[in-house]
Amino acid sequence: MNAADAIAFAALMIGLISIFGVVADVYKRRLAFKERKLELAAKESAEQAASFAAQAQKLEQRVRVLERIATDREGQQAAALAGEIEDLRTAAAN
Repeated sequence: MNAADAIAFAALMIGLISIFGVVADVYKRRLAFKERKLELAAKESAEQAASFAAQAQKLEQRVRVLERIATDREGQQAAALAGEIEDLRTAAAN
């Protein structure tokens, strides 16, 4: 191996190492982008879940008010309606 071959080999190795470094940097940036994208999706999902939970709580409160309005009547009809509501609750729990 003469000097020209050694210089060509060194230049080839330096070129390959440079190309590998660029490819590694591109890959690292792509991973960082995907990670950020997943973080944003997780944050959005958490906000949406909180919104759904708040909406479910409001609906539950409204149902309670409607049940109270329906059962605040006097007499046997109110007791029968209250019993039906309780039956539905136990059926839904099972």
